Amino acid sequence: MLLILLATAVLLAAWAFWWEPGRLVLRRADLEVPGWPEAEETRIALIADLHVGSPRNGRDNLRRVVRRVNETRPDLVLIAGDLTIDNVVGGRFVPPEEIAEDLAALDARYGVFAVLGNHDRWLSAERAERALSGAGITVLDNEGRRARVRDNDVWIAGVADFWTGHPSIEDALDGARPGEPVLVVTHNPDIFPEVPARASLTLAGHTHGGQVVIPFLGPRITPSRFGDRYAAGHVVEDGRHLFVTTGVGTSRLGVRFLVPPEVVALRLTRCESCESPPE
Repeated sequence: MLLILLATAVLLAAWAFWWEPGRLVLRRADLEVPGWPEAEETRIALIADLHVGSPRNGRDNLRRVVRRVNETRPDLVLIAGDLTIDNVVGGRFVPPEEIAEDLAALDARYGVFAVLGNHDRWLSAERAERALSGAGITVLDNEGRRARVRDNDVWIAGVADFWTGHPSIEDALDGARPGEPVLVVTHNPDIFPEVPARASLTLAGHTHGGQVVIPFLGPRITPSRFGDRYAAGHVVEDGRHLFVTTGVGTSRLGVRFLVPPEVVALRLTRCESCESPPE
């Protein structure tokens, strides 16, 4: 019996510390969201928490992420923060300049947009933004940009990190026209209760999906004031929509269990039964 328990423990440890952190999956989701243009289908690739340098997640894996994103032929690529990781057990620090060099290969028909995460800011917000901008990626920090997606304008509002960036949704929405579809991109989903209903969809990362999920108990390591409420996936509250990706890398403890790294491919269409967002 003891040998069985020891063997089980070894297998679970190998799964969590070696196999699953390197198991990149493509997660597809079709979302009907309010205020989206009629008869319009938009393909969005969402990635977050790259944490390049965490165990089994070096630049070779980042290039694999980029290839997987490009294979989805996205209209937009949205990067929800945390390129880097430092002081990680079993990993190594990879400079943001090297990460941006690989991200420059991302191919989206209407643009690649990013916000910074808490790890990017702890390192240097200016350095991370400079690296991404040099790779042709638009970095949004409490500001927005209008993207012409197919035959419609979409306002992409980038909100600074909830923990470290003095977020201002008002500033990020400044410039959006009445009735214009709005995508809010941020790192930490804890800001979601403050996002107004005029946003069609909020996209975030940060949680790593809890990083460890215990059957029947749920996510165990969710860095959020709301527990596992916004741990992962599609959340709808009061008619407002949020999607949280489990991300690619790991925190300073390089473990994942039942929460594989992912690239998210979203297909957005108009929700006909939803109330139109207020102007």
